[in-house]
Amino acid sequence: MARRVVVALLAPVVWTPPGIDPTRWRTALAEDVVDLLATLNEVETAVAVTPEDRWLADAVVWPGTAVFEVPEPTVNAVFAALTGYDQAAVVVADAPDVPGLTLGKLLRPLSSRPVAVAPVEGSGKGLLGVAARLPVPEWLPALDLDRAAPADVRVAAPRPGDVAVTAGWRRLRGPADLATLDPAFEGWEATRALLSAQPG
Repeated sequence: MARRVVVALLAPVVWTPPGIDPTRWRTALAEDVVDLLATLNEVETAVAVTPEDRWLADAVVWPGTAVFEVPEPTVNAVFAALTGYDQAAVVVADAPDVPGLTLGKLLRPLSSRPVAVAPVEGSGKGLLGVAARLPVPEWLPALDLDRAAPADVRVAAPRPGDVAVTAGWRRLRGPADLATLDPAFEGWEATRALLSAQPG
């Protein structure tokens, strides 16, 4: 059976709601994503951080969670740090309410394709995550999760069909994204608590 890992890349976030401390916001988002990863079945989970952000990993990981230190907060750096795995997915840390099923769908196409990407829904470009068979194909371009689109990956592949596009989800990168959070939706407890503590 393939050894698979889902890694939350705890990169700096691009936006913080007004009135909220940026460090507390980033920590709450990371905590919710890490808690979600802990519920996934049939995969190992980990986080990746740069050395200067090790404090964040230490603040949010569960006991026994692997922490990979990478020289830069990029998908490609995370893939390069992974050894002993057959398949890996790297996901953002600013999607605190993403369903586990959505992340599971990111790995599913790897049985027949070398790479899969999940787009961002809502505002702006970017990706929710990238999955690949390891070692990653040489044609996989350097990817910025804040700016890349599925088409950027497909155009680099020998054949467009080598890249599967899976279900997307929103990232919290602005007021419009924040407004789409559903209070009835399970999860995102740390983010919810931080937002509910704000004066209305």
